[in-house]
Amino acid sequence: MTDRPVWKRKEPSSPCVDICVIHPRERLCTGCLRTIDEITAWARLSEDERQAIMAELPDRAPRLKQRRGGRAARLSRGGGKA
Repeated sequence: MTDRPVWKRKEPSSPCVDICVIHPRERLCTGCLRTIDEITAWARLSEDERQAIMAELPDRAPRLKQRRGGRAARLSRGGGKA
């Protein structure tokens, strides 16, 4: 047995939470809030670039607020056109 340390690969920082669904209107991942372009480029970005994007992510969350029922809810209340 040698005293050499075991080599471990340093993974890039990532906000990924394994919920990979792109919101059709906002074009953001509903899990991590990154854009498709950010997700695609992630491995090539520097750690500083990744940290800058991750700092912006909390401000993007309001863009994905769930609507309060939309057309179906309006119709069930008797409002709006069919």
